[in-house]
Amino acid sequence: MTAPRHALLVLAAGASRRLGEPKQLLRVDGESLVHRALRFGLATDPAQALLVLGAGAGEVRAEVADLPVTPLVCDHWQAGLGASLAAGVKALGKDIAGALVVLCDQPALDGAHLQALVAAWRKDPAQAAASAYAGVLGVPALLPRAWFEELASGRDDRGARELLRRHARQVSVVPAPGLAHDLDTPAQREDWRARSSLGPKDPAE
Repeated sequence: MTAPRHALLVLAAGASRRLGEPKQLLRVDGESLVHRALRFGLATDPAQALLVLGAGAGEVRAEVADLPVTPLVCDHWQAGLGASLAAGVKALGKDIAGALVVLCDQPALDGAHLQALVAAWRKDPAQAAASAYAGVLGVPALLPRAWFEELASGRDDRGARELLRRHARQVSVVPAPGLAHDLDTPAQREDWRARSSLGPKDPAE
């Protein structure tokens, strides 16, 4: 039996207004968060890989020029994660059975967790597989095709989280407590730098 085909959607459209600099370009061990998210996602062998862009699209796109991904600019990225997710889902091929959704503000993300999500989803491709942290279900998550129509509506500016909450009984849970640490504010950035190897965006700084 042929394994179900999934796509990779890396959402990298935000302006990082609260942070004051593009979070997509912050670096972990010398690698930008957007490059890192894409590299880990591509290692899951997706049938299609999309990078959804918005603010600073040219700079972010240039950062991942070496990776085999299709860039997609979301015209309404200011509306929130829901708009970016909707743009990505609408661009997926008809043979795609699920979408692996990954963000660029989770510095603790690793490739093993994305592999675990894919493995969990493949056991029942009609259901989702989602990360569990901070008492909620969230992304990264692999969302089934049956959810695509609702995701494509873009009604929820929080992206997939509300959908995962409402359909929790249809979700395989993959714990990832470290992903609770994101980088939305300067305080969170500095806290992460104090506890990890996160360095400045420019090594010359």
